[in-house]
Amino acid sequence: MLDRSPSDVIKPEVRALSAYTLKHVKAEVKLDQNENPYELPQELKEEVVRRVLARPWGRYPEFVPASTTRALAKFTGWTEDGILIGNGSNELIMAGLSVILGTGKKAVIPQPTFTLYKLLSSVFQSNAVSVPLKTDFTFDVDALTEASRDAAVTVICSPNNPTGTLLETDALKRILKVTNGLVFLDEAYHEFSGQTALKILPAFPNLIVLRTFSKAMSMAGLRFGYLMAHPEVAKEIHKAKLPYNVNIFTLTAAELVLERSGLLRDAIQTLVSERQRLITEVRKRPGVEAFDSCANFFLMRTPRDARELFEALYAQGVLVRDVSSYPMLERVLRVSAGTPEENDRFLSALDKSLETT
Repeated sequence: MLDRSPSDVIKPEVRALSAYTLKHVKAEVKLDQNENPYELPQELKEEVVRRVLARPWGRYPEFVPASTTRALAKFTGWTEDGILIGNGSNELIMAGLSVILGTGKKAVIPQPTFTLYKLLSSVFQSNAVSVPLKTDFTFDVDALTEASRDAAVTVICSPNNPTGTLLETDALKRILKVTNGLVFLDEAYHEFSGQTALKILPAFPNLIVLRTFSKAMSMAGLRFGYLMAHPEVAKEIHKAKLPYNVNIFTLTAAELVLERSGLLRDAIQTLVSERQRLITEVRKRPGVEAFDSCANFFLMRTPRDARELFEALYAQGVLVRDVSSYPMLERVLRVSAGTPEENDRFLSALDKSLETT
């Protein structure tokens, strides 16, 4: 018999962590996960099903899905041997960090940001160093540059989740020029900002750009993401990627979306316009602060306790995200841009909720 709990063999760094999790909650108006409320056109869905039905389901997909990688290379202009695909970009972040980080290695991460970066860095037993954003939620470029000098990896989300703030290209170049390690740039929301670091990737072998189809591309339910890096870096990260990690349904859908990406442009532009409309409207409410954003969501702060306001909105069928437990985000909620009708529902619910304060 064991004289201790089986969990005692788990790394203490892992035991000290809380798992990244999110309770699934149903709502009439769902504005909590930065999703695209506009579904893929029905004809695209039907074409995906038709193509998948024509493929054998009892066989593995290609070990390296060449047709998908080739389509991404055409879409982005980046070289095929520098592209890796994953079951969402999160899988590729994990694979990339796993081949770099370990005991004594330094990971630099702005805060607040997507919690998975610090969680994974701690799982890999590295020294995760937080660099706070400025009070207006912009990046502290001087502090970030200095902290990155001796880092094995620096992880930056731009536009940043949950703040929506953008790291300017010149600031990114500063970091890339001084750091001795690799820089992971998570561009999950780049389509809503009009900015990408892809144009400087040829000049910086220490840059890794990650993207997802879960946001602008309306494929959150299918889980698809990709990584772009210099081929020698991609080759090493590939060693930590699981075999056959993306199923034939998702691969087929991704290729079709790349073929017909023009069909998604109007929805993306609508979400950008709605984001701006929401920020403008929310700022008209007395005592409510709404922060500028370059993503498809924004932050708002009120004098009211964030959880109380969250519950008041949800009681009216509107679900947003309570981010008040994040550093610097006391009394703050994150609101994703929905359809115009959903956004009107949110504004109406917000007014009624504030009346009860």
